[in-house]
Amino acid sequence: MCANYIPASPALLQGYFGVGVPDSPYPLESFPGYLSPIIRKPRADAGIGERSAALAMFGMVPHWAEPKLARQTYNARTETVASKPSYRHAFQHGQFCIVPAATIFEPCYESGKAERFGISAAREEALGVAAIWEVKQQGDGGLALLSFSMLTINADEHPLMRRFHRPDDEKRMLVFLRPDQYDAWLHCKPAQAAEFFNPLPADELIAAPAPRPTAERVRTAAAPLRRPKARPKLSPAGDPQSALDLDS
Repeated sequence: MCANYIPASPALLQGYFGVGVPDSPYPLESFPGYLSPIIRKPRADAGIGERSAALAMFGMVPHWAEPKLARQTYNARTETVASKPSYRHAFQHGQFCIVPAATIFEPCYESGKAERFGISAAREEALGVAAIWEVKQQGDGGLALLSFSMLTINADEHPLMRRFHRPDDEKRMLVFLRPDQYDAWLHCKPAQAAEFFNPLPADELIAAPAPRPTAERVRTAAAPLRRPKARPKLSPAGDPQSALDLDS
């Protein structure tokens, strides 16, 4: 699972992922509820190799929910993503995207207490995380809210990723795509998605302790982007909270 990561820089978006830079700046570190770049097809009929970047909220916000739900829907299990209320519309409609990341962070408890580790690609310039996206229209003429959730798989047997999270927790890891899979993932059908749900070998990742930055740096460098004041208030969620059946 991943609740904190460093998005790919504008230079990496252009030079490594082959997409333009979003019009607005984005935080140096991303947390659930923050806006960060995702890569997707620019339109439904886009050809292979056509990609575009857009800022989206880290954490899925379906049409019936409020943005605060993003704090619980930033990761989606591949085993149940097709059926869970928060994710199934995006998955069943093939709304696949890539989250460009320089480093992801996970907690390691091997010392007896949580120690933050940074995980990055061993031989590539960045990590491309398989994800799904959703868009929520906010009132008549309101701005649309684009959001995403990273996909995860079991990592109980993964030599590296099984080191992270609490000892008694199931071990999970993100679905990391290789560069030659990027376009295939963006264009695949839901029935084909499972072909991508494989762990990246441990020797293709590197991990090292990454102490948290100071509180001041977090406030200034990783503060969420402000939305336009003209954005209308959301209407109440269409589904009762008890029916969410969250699975992050």
